[in-house]
Amino acid sequence: MSEALLKNVQERLNEEKWTRATLSNYSTSQFKELDLILKEAMDDRSVADEVKKTCDEHLIHTKNSIIALYLSGMIALSRRIIDDSALTNLVTIFVDNHKWNIVRYLCERILDCGESKFALRTLAECYKNDHEEEAVYGVWERLVRVDLEETDITKALAEHFEKDGNLESAVEYYKKSLHRYINKQTFTNVKEIWDKLLDFCPEDLDFFLHLEKKIAKNISEEKSVLLLQDLCKVYKKREDIDTTISLLKIMLNYDEKDGQARKEIVECFRTKYAGHSQLEEYIRVCNLVQNWRNIHEAITDFEKHIAFDKGNFVYHRTWGVGRIAKVQGDDIVIDFAKRRGHEMSLKMAVNALQTLTKDHIWVLKATWKKEKLYEKIKGDYLWALRTVIKSFGNSCDLKRIKAEFVPAVLSAGEWTSWSAKAREILKSDPSFGVSPEDIDIFTVRERPISIAEKLFNEFKAQRHFFDRVATLRNYITQKDVEADSEYFTEMFAYFSGYLKSYSQVNEYVIASYLLVKDLLGQYPHLGPAPELNFLELFEAVEDMPAVFASLKDARFREELLQHIKLFVPGWVDVYVKLFPYALSPSIISSLKNEPHESKLVSMTIHCFENYRDYREAVVWLFKNSREEPWFQKAEIPFEKQLITLIHILDISYREIENHRETSENRKINKQAYAVLFKDGLLNNYIGDADRDTIIRLYTFINDVKDLDPADKFNLRNRILEKYPDFKFFGDVIDKTAAVKGLIVTKAKYEEKQRQLARIKNEELPANSQEIGFALSLGDLRENAEYKAAKEKQEILNATVAKLEDEINRAQLFDPRTVNTSRVSFGTRAILLNVQSGEKEEYTILGPWESDPENRVISYRAPLGVAIFNKTQGERFDYVTEDKKITYEVEDIAAVDFSTPETA
Repeated sequence: MSEALLKNVQERLNEEKWTRATLSNYSTSQFKELDLILKEAMDDRSVADEVKKTCDEHLIHTKNSIIALYLSGMIALSRRIIDDSALTNLVTIFVDNHKWNIVRYLCERILDCGESKFALRTLAECYKNDHEEEAVYGVWERLVRVDLEETDITKALAEHFEKDGNLESAVEYYKKSLHRYINKQTFTNVKEIWDKLLDFCPEDLDFFLHLEKKIAKNISEEKSVLLLQDLCKVYKKREDIDTTISLLKIMLNYDEKDGQARKEIVECFRTKYAGHSQLEEYIRVCNLVQNWRNIHEAITDFEKHIAFDKGNFVYHRTWGVGRIAKVQGDDIVIDFAKRRGHEMSLKMAVNALQTLTKDHIWVLKATWKKEKLYEKIKGDYLWALRTVIKSFGNSCDLKRIKAEFVPAVLSAGEWTSWSAKAREILKSDPSFGVSPEDIDIFTVRERPISIAEKLFNEFKAQRHFFDRVATLRNYITQKDVEADSEYFTEMFAYFSGYLKSYSQVNEYVIASYLLVKDLLGQYPHLGPAPELNFLELFEAVEDMPAVFASLKDARFREELLQHIKLFVPGWVDVYVKLFPYALSPSIISSLKNEPHESKLVSMTIHCFENYRDYREAVVWLFKNSREEPWFQKAEIPFEKQLITLIHILDISYREIENHRETSENRKINKQAYAVLFKDGLLNNYIGDADRDTIIRLYTFINDVKDLDPADKFNLRNRILEKYPDFKFFGDVIDKTAAVKGLIVTKAKYEEKQRQLARIKNEELPANSQEIGFALSLGDLRENAEYKAAKEKQEILNATVAKLEDEINRAQLFDPRTVNTSRVSFGTRAILLNVQSGEKEEYTILGPWESDPENRVISYRAPLGVAIFNKTQGERFDYVTEDKKITYEVEDIAAVDFSTPETA
């Protein structure tokens, strides 16, 4: 069938050439016949390739062949090949000959494969010629979504919708055109559309403020000020004094010598503070109207002074919150809780006091009953978040919020659940935003923010490349965002910028290439694909394993591996080199089949032989692949595999102790420990091992000094179960390990947990109430109740910290593992005092169970350390109070843990 199809195409091309068919002979029906050929050819990629090759060869000597141009162009378009010159030439031929019905058909066929600027423009011309005005506007809407530089048509669409009374769509397209005219720096058009939008949506202040910054940057600050003047007039007319003042401050930031703006801001202050008793005096004192005074300093000075008026709140770092009782001349009188009628000069007040609004969280904590504030915070998250954030200059992080609520209002336990919901609200509620400089700083929006702008602000605030990737991916998953928005194109430009200028190919360039390629596949209108191919980028990478390891994104890692397999000729060797860093199942699945299995086997042997360099890879291979046939072909003895894992455990402990790559070594340590101990691998293997093998294994285990003593005890007991007469040469307690671990009985562990819960849930909240009551009594310098409560708080917090540390280090002792061949945890030893001939009996437990009066001693106490690991009949010396005593161990027995005293 393929031969018949190719023959058909060749015959059509020859016929077209020999008969010299004129354009007038062509109709849409002939192109529909060619579409049938295309449909049949596209079922088999190789056939389509042959058809394209035949047509391309034909075009070399017959460049205007309609059939060749159409078939070659459509196949290229279906393959998303960038070169669309064949179809462009074909459409142009029919446009020049005014065959509009064919032009329309061709454009529609091109658009069947995806949006095309050329096809959309030409199709709009077809509709114009046929006087189909509504169809023209429909095509234009599609065009401006893919052609982000098109300005005049965008403006024409806005005017069209304005004429039709569709103001929502008109505003949308006026905004788009305004962005684009700013980019083109055509201020005349910018001014025209700015004025239009001031009429249609003056309340959209955030939009105008965002655009004025862009105008100042792209055109000039002077032009930005001109537009701000118009915006200022609108808000002044609306009697929105606060917004007008904010706009005037922006204008003065651009030009502090702007006399008119200075005059207007003074008038606004006079309007805003018309009822203030000291208004004119403060304007005079701060030299607000004197041109010689720096305007920004004058405004800051004035706003400090104007807050001092009768009835306003202030804060002093020692006396707390107070209320201004009287302002008289240069003196003010303030009522603090325990210092009523306190007098100070205005100058001193401005320097020593912080002015507070009546809804500041400190004022509410001082004036509301605690129960009322507690209920409000617990029941109204939005109010609580807005209140605290606005209390601190509309710029606040969760640490600050927690400091205000815990422990004064909420307990630590209540904060955990409260903050989880608060985070979700801050993330999703449109009335909150983030600072462009710091992703952790939240702000309150006077006007709700769109999800698109919220994510865009988060994108700008992110400090790290891969965090920005995550934000962009989050953006494109949202339902209500547009792929042709200025926000999206600006975020896209950030990553495409990495591909336009780079001195070396690092992880950011590779990640940008993968991301841009993916986005262009979803949104072709974003522009042509970068003039790079993956193989060129790959060959420019100096250290691919390092780049791969630096890709802090699992999706990028998998995509990179796929690209290497698709485009790099020697991908097998690259996979082998990358595996220790990738630890990817996809690498294993790609290599485990012939003819690459031998590479995989060699890689496994290499990793085990060089386990110091490939520790994580060895653990991964052991956990995930040791049962695989290809792994077994490496012929690594199982004992050697275990010893290798023990070495890795030991190395990771030492690296952690030396503070080298701590987080990475903790991860490896946890994995190796889980394989050897938690999964019971060593215990099970010892059950089947011979004595010599056990000696070798235990020797290596005993050398791991930081391994928890309980694990060594349990392993030793497992050995003794199989070989009761087994001798542990050189086996003494590791004091360093004992310090790190804490062996405890189950009963004491549960008791300590109950004690910790009681302090955290009962005693600390009660103490917080005591502190709150003491604070309400006023002057802290002479407040005995406050001092006592704070001292108690310090004791409770220290106890909590100590208990939490010990509980975290605690290892529960299993009574079934008691080893009576030596003095150890859970044994009762009878000692003979050789000098006196007296016998002494001691029970060996832990620090929590220690009870010296009843002869229960800790294995970490001086005598416990001296007696530990001693065998029956063994003598040892013990020095106490400068007296040397020689003891002999007469008997060792297991403690009965069924009794309440030792449970």
